[in-house]
Amino acid sequence: MEMNDTITRETNLPSETHGAAPRKVFVKTYGCQMNVYDSQRMADALAAEGYQPTAEIEDADLVLLNTCHIREKAAEKVYSELGRIRQLKAERAASGRETLVGVAGCVAQAEGDEILRRAPVVDLVIGPQTYHRLPQVVQKARAGEKVVETEYAIEDKFEHLPALERKAVRSRGVTAFLTVQEGCDKFCTFCVVPYTRGSEVSRPVSQLVAEAERLAEAGVREVTLLGQNVNAWHGEGPDGTEWGLGQLLFRLAEIPGLARLRYTTSHPRDMDDTLIAAHRDLPSLMPYLHLPVQSGSDRILKAMNRKHTGADYLRLVDRIRAARPDIAMSGDFIVGFPGETDEDFEDTMRIIRDVTYAQAFSFKYSPRPGTPGADLPLQVAEDVKNERLQRLQALVAEQQTAFAASLVGSEIDLLIEKPGRNAGQRVGRSPWLQPVIVDEMAGEIGDIVRVRITKAGPNSLFSEPVTGDGR
Repeated sequence: MEMNDTITRETNLPSETHGAAPRKVFVKTYGCQMNVYDSQRMADALAAEGYQPTAEIEDADLVLLNTCHIREKAAEKVYSELGRIRQLKAERAASGRETLVGVAGCVAQAEGDEILRRAPVVDLVIGPQTYHRLPQVVQKARAGEKVVETEYAIEDKFEHLPALERKAVRSRGVTAFLTVQEGCDKFCTFCVVPYTRGSEVSRPVSQLVAEAERLAEAGVREVTLLGQNVNAWHGEGPDGTEWGLGQLLFRLAEIPGLARLRYTTSHPRDMDDTLIAAHRDLPSLMPYLHLPVQSGSDRILKAMNRKHTGADYLRLVDRIRAARPDIAMSGDFIVGFPGETDEDFEDTMRIIRDVTYAQAFSFKYSPRPGTPGADLPLQVAEDVKNERLQRLQALVAEQQTAFAASLVGSEIDLLIEKPGRNAGQRVGRSPWLQPVIVDEMAGEIGDIVRVRITKAGPNSLFSEPVTGDGR
């Protein structure tokens, strides 16, 4: 799944304190967009317990680390953070203030009781499939019990989460994530997701439509559908037939107020004709697709258990571009997978040149305990991985720069999302997901305005409003 840098996010939520001083929760979110969504829903669940969000960890009565297990040494980073929190907890205890510490997410699922053994500062451990039980777990922890809740839930956690509150949704902005699918059945040999998130589970159509409608009613203009294998989503439609992601997108496009739709992360094996048709026929489905290939070498793809070839991937990209010629492609690449030769790596470079990417995420292979890849022979030396990664990233950066430069002079629709860093600026996203800076006079947050791209910077585009007379 597409990864982001570590994110610490504050969410404003209503609180029911019944006259008592409100308790505060600090949530630090690591990793992917799905963890951001999970953190928001955990905060929603805690709101009824009287917990208000805080951006200052020193003020928190409850500290939650929502963790990711994709990156190398992810667990060690969590233990390092817990070491710093231990000192904070001791300082607060000395002044008579209680502090609970919880570890959630994929490291929690993978490590379980080991977290309590290695970090006694932790009061509760809760996996990604059970966070709807967080209020009860917190109650037990406040009563002095050390709690580990990592068994896969039998019940649907989404049915047990509180309904989205309009005030909370509005505080998070005009874009939102919506998890539609969790888990993975692909068992790529490098990946821990099937072991930390479980098998593929799709949420029902009615549940997703209702949540998307609540988001739109609260002012959300753009929704990104999330899943470890989002295009493997399937569910029974209102007509009794089984829907895939394409049909779901067509239904969500009917919701008033939702102007833009996106989805991530996709697997090449799950891109069907209806989903490709959605890219052709839905103006609200943005022309940006994250479609990881991981390697261009058929031999390495087989060792990764990807079950597609480089040629399969290229044919798929051709079909998608035939349906939506202005689509921008994004991808994931792993360099230095066990047994990767110079020739295998050149196959990857060749596929990058053939596709041309507007953006890509690339990583050195690092063994994940419990995955088949960790036990493969012919592990690639670190210096070789480093050299290959630098070459690959240089090529991708060149393509990304060229794509941004190609937009200069063009007119695009811009969704204004937030104030800019500098006075008088606003920032939005292009249809291809790039940040775009525009003068605040162009419109209000939530507006979709017509702008002309005037300059391409290293990380952002700059623009000017297009007036009604075309000037």
